[in-house]
Amino acid sequence: MHDLIPLIEHFGLPFVFLNVLLEQGGVPIPAYPTLLVAAALAANSGYRPYQIVAVAVVAALTSDLLWYRAGRRMGYRVLGTLCRVSLSPDSCVRRTHSVFARFGPASLTFAKFVPGFGLLSTALAGASRTPLRTFVAFDLIGALLWSSVAVVLGIVFRNAIDDVLTVLANLGAWGLLLIVTALAGYVFAKWWQRVRFIQQLRMDRISVDELKELMMAGRAPVIVDVRSATLRRESGVIPGAVSVNDDDSVPVDATLLQDAEVVLYCACPNEASAALVARSLLKRGFKKVRPLHGGLDAWVAAGHAVEMPSLVEA
Repeated sequence: MHDLIPLIEHFGLPFVFLNVLLEQGGVPIPAYPTLLVAAALAANSGYRPYQIVAVAVVAALTSDLLWYRAGRRMGYRVLGTLCRVSLSPDSCVRRTHSVFARFGPASLTFAKFVPGFGLLSTALAGASRTPLRTFVAFDLIGALLWSSVAVVLGIVFRNAIDDVLTVLANLGAWGLLLIVTALAGYVFAKWWQRVRFIQQLRMDRISVDELKELMMAGRAPVIVDVRSATLRRESGVIPGAVSVNDDDSVPVDATLLQDAEVVLYCACPNEASAALVARSLLKRGFKKVRPLHGGLDAWVAAGHAVEMPSLVEA
């Protein structure tokens, strides 16, 4: 640990690049502490603060472009991959779609400051066919703001950061253990948060075949599409489906629905959005509410038809 500070000073820029690249790629290793420390040590390291910003921006753009290309190639299915590699429990909830739909590519300018949205926004930009030039322009602004804030904070509080690093260096192996423990604790906290989120989604599902049989028998349940308006316009809806409002309310007289069977669907892993809205409806007095297993993707994969929004929405 006595060599920690010289090590950071010597390998600061490559370490910044690697850390930012991994974090923006979805690995739960926070890059802001690295940026703060690198900025605090810049005066003694031989590199300038603007170089730290430049390296961080290049790393962020490199990672973001990879997810953008994945979004272009895989469409909204890329969100499933993101949910598997990211420990953020919010990365597959429909409200992140709503934010991107509301602000469009301009949301990339602040996306990195919003937990769970920074990684998702780059893939959403690709899936929504945002032009590459537009994506790079807004993402560049966002990466520049995000990294500049960290570097400025590192410079402003460099004395306090130097004191902390000196204490850790004086602790020797115990200081290294403290850093490793803190990092492990952060990763564990993120993992546990995701586990708790997945536990909230546990409830009975209805299969695509069951839903189709009910519809064919004339006993179709109330079908609710909980996806964003953008996704409904692009991929269509299950025939007869209604959509939820921003407050998770169904735009049908609740007194007629509380004793009826309700099926909700989305297009995200674990039917996360559908399950969350289902729980909300159960708390409001609805008796039988189930998410559709596999969501719209499973419905389409089974060969069943969808209706385009122009036919079902005003």
